[in-house]
Amino acid sequence: MIAIVVSRADSASAHIGERLLEVGDWEARKDGSLPDADGGGTYYRTEGFELREFDELHVDLDDPVDAFNCDPKFLAFVSRHSGETGKLLTAHVTGNFGGAEYGGESESLARAAPGAEKRVVEALAERAPEGYEVGIECTHHGPTDVSVPSLFVELGSDEPQWADPEAAAAVAQVVLDLRGTGADLVDGGAADDDAPDRPRHAVGFGGGHYAPRFTRIVRETEWAVGHVGADWALGDLGAPEANRDVIDAAFARSRADRAVIDGDRPDLAAVVADLGHRVVSETWVREVGDAPLPLVEELEDAVGPVDEGLRFGAIEPADPTGFAVRDLPADLLSRAQGLDADAAREAVASVAVAFDTEQGGARAAGEVAFASAPDAPGYADLVAALAEALETGYDAVRVLPKRSAVVARETAFDPGLAAERGVPEGPAFGRLADGEAVEVDGETIEPADVSQTRSDRFPIDAAALD
Repeated sequence: MIAIVVSRADSASAHIGERLLEVGDWEARKDGSLPDADGGGTYYRTEGFELREFDELHVDLDDPVDAFNCDPKFLAFVSRHSGETGKLLTAHVTGNFGGAEYGGESESLARAAPGAEKRVVEALAERAPEGYEVGIECTHHGPTDVSVPSLFVELGSDEPQWADPEAAAAVAQVVLDLRGTGADLVDGGAADDDAPDRPRHAVGFGGGHYAPRFTRIVRETEWAVGHVGADWALGDLGAPEANRDVIDAAFARSRADRAVIDGDRPDLAAVVADLGHRVVSETWVREVGDAPLPLVEELEDAVGPVDEGLRFGAIEPADPTGFAVRDLPADLLSRAQGLDADAAREAVASVAVAFDTEQGGARAAGEVAFASAPDAPGYADLVAALAEALETGYDAVRVLPKRSAVVARETAFDPGLAAERGVPEGPAFGRLADGEAVEVDGETIEPADVSQTRSDRFPIDAAALD
């Protein structure tokens, strides 16, 4: 079950609540054990959801979970967003890195629902009425004492939007789109009953209130973001070393062990590392994507960090240690990249588990990891693919294991030979280079007469071809 919290003191929340009840097959029930003001009286049930209404603003509620007649996976607070931000639909988790100006306890963070937040933002982007922006906000305001994961889903940013029936209906439908899901981001889109111990969550530190970097991660990658401590919140928190417990709580409450830091914060990064967590870049998050995290760790240990150039290929071994590392055929690869950099990189990626790169990930270089399974592609397949890439620049390309080389030959126009035959520079040179014969002083000069065959040899490890 997912618990939906509606506040009668919040006109947008009440409006979204009305739209929720218009959609789906809700059953009205009575709960006489609680006052109407505290979620009692009439409440509503439909498949996967229970909705209750409270008199107080959401930020002032003290663990509304106790009011619900179910065991919710998480709470969804439907709420207004207030600010000078125009038409905006947002989601965020709650807590206070520093003081508690708007509800909750100081230096206290609620249990986040990163997976639910990601699903909400993705659905808002699809359902938002024209003119509405979509994003996430940093962690701010209460409640902080919530016994299950929670998130706010908000309609903003002023009275015209709070009363907008199309926007309220969109938010309502987005909440119902959460049916059957849980608080965490689980590979394959499953519910959280089978959630891994380390879901694909990150903590965010730094940046502005509306968290553009972390919004990008949520909307454009396979990762979710839990708590986000914006610049202003970290300023309110104070020195990282003196507030290790709050920083550690951001990880625990997000079910995360990695953080992305927006900006240069070496003191914070040092505390994160000392607490046993890891700082990664946005590039790391994007490149890792949905790759199995145990495999990523093994590959970073064996080949090198993602932030220093490790990239992932098309092959995924069943065992995270089921790969072998060897050197890329440097000269062959370099020549193939010189002819067609994209094709050469794809040739490597198509047969590799992972490979090292240079130039910001644009060019493969260094080492490559191949799957160890007998039927998996390997070094021989890579050599064959790179040899094929050479064919765009040569007349003939052959893989010669006995000579431990790939040999490429091309026959090309030789201006020196043409000059020796009396061919004047200019258009005649061009025609010969294009394969046309020319006549000089009554003599026909064929292209073959003024061409030379050149061979290039690219070393390979012949023993690895077997």
